[in-house]
Amino acid sequence: MSSSSANELFALVDDAVPGVSRTLFAPVRGVAFWTAIVLPFLYVPLLATGLQSSAVRTAFAVLVLANVIALFVGHSYINQ
Repeated sequence: MSSSSANELFALVDDAVPGVSRTLFAPVRGVAFWTAIVLPFLYVPLLATGLQSSAVRTAFAVLVLANVIALFVGHSYINQ
């Protein structure tokens, strides 16, 4: 889903139930935005110790996936 289609989805929900975008989606976008900023700091210890074990590689992959999702959800937080 591209960012324009995500914005269209938020607009459709807001049209269906007016005010939902401000009351529900704004805090979610804010948390996602700040999560996307903080998550890369968690990469540092994993990369410093090396990605030798499968558990560390899995944790790194989960962090990257969580960061991508947080970026997607929180990308329009600043433009509100």
